Amino acid sequence: MKRPNGFTLIELVVVIMILGILAGIAAPKLLGVSSDARESSLKQTLSVVRDAIELYAANNNGALPPCTATGADFRAALKDYIRGDFPDAPVGAAGNNGVMPSGTAGNYTPITPGLRGWLFNTEDGKFIANTYAADSDGVDYNTY
Repeated sequence: MKRPNGFTLIELVVVIMILGILAGIAAPKLLGVSSDARESSLKQTLSVVRDAIELYAANNNGALPPCTATGADFRAALKDYIRGDFPDAPVGAAGNNGVMPSGTAGNYTPITPGLRGWLFNTEDGKFIANTYAADSDGVDYNTY
């Protein structure tokens, strides 16, 4: 008796189960890598902007860049110190380019829950990622 071409239903089910088990093992490891990449990207972006703030202060007799509610003046002041466009925040809402001022030294908490972007302290020059508590991946990016 000649066997028909193709796979039987049982063979297909076994292969799909094996692939499902492998995917279940690999997925958590891959998700952890993306969180590490976001964290690394944030640290690099913060370093670039903090360096730009220091250069601005050095060229302006120690004066910090201005920052009002929209943050447009902050981005404009640092335009000559950052190559290309002002960086978007790599955490929080996609494409967020907002910079919020904070006028109280040591106050680095967001003004509004859910607010995303950057936070610049106009008194002591600290610049941080402005996320509210832990982001969607469970990491509190305000600590950098």
